[in-house]
Amino acid sequence: MRLGIISALHEEQQGLVEAMERPYKLMHGMREVWGGKLWEIDAVCVLSRIGKVAAAMTATMLVEKFGVTHILFTGVAGSGDASVRVGDVVVAESLVQHDMDASPLFPRYEVPLTGLSHFASDRQMTLELAYAAQRFLELELDEAIDAQERALFALQAPRVHRGLVASGDQFVSHGDRIRALGEVLPGLLAVEMEGAAVAQVCFELGIPFGVIRTISDNANENAATDFMRFVKSVAARYAFYIVRQFCAQLQASRVSAGT
Repeated sequence: MRLGIISALHEEQQGLVEAMERPYKLMHGMREVWGGKLWEIDAVCVLSRIGKVAAAMTATMLVEKFGVTHILFTGVAGSGDASVRVGDVVVAESLVQHDMDASPLFPRYEVPLTGLSHFASDRQMTLELAYAAQRFLELELDEAIDAQERALFALQAPRVHRGLVASGDQFVSHGDRIRALGEVLPGLLAVEMEGAAVAQVCFELGIPFGVIRTISDNANENAATDFMRFVKSVAARYAFYIVRQFCAQLQASRVSAGT
């Protein structure tokens, strides 16, 4: 197994790279690619940058150039449902491109010539990521996030959600827009800008993948308020601790299987 970990922002990736054992850096496709061991798991970390094309290019590169066998995307997202609050974690069970519309040639949201609008994440990875996130929130949240930051962002009993994530090349920052998406995409939990593109690449290349998102805002008019502070002091810490839990689970499974 070689785990490819993609992040859209530098801050989300920094702690993971620093945690690598015997790290090495390569440059490819205008990207720094870091390889090494992450808690005994062979891993490659890379910054995709923002947007669907950047994410798709990065995922393809990891598979074709660096031989990753599984892909994990970590990052932030806006809430797509009133029950999903800032500081919650969403683990994608399926992903859709909310700005894909080739109608009337194809149904709205369907990716032309695939027959699919929703791309399912790998079931086992989804279960393991949800478990890792839950253990983090229950056991390590107070250690990971400074009390001042928890108070500032009202991180009170954050929860883990599993379900639909929508991606598009736009930063959703209007309540009317998120409500409209919720009406046409039942079960929508979060909106972001990369995950569904990674999902399509992994589907076409036959690569198991998972997408995990920390909710940074409510995808409304206040979405940009303290966004980068949240990424640095909260989301980056979430990513570090959840990936550590996830890698520990993978290693334990390997040991129990004798591999």
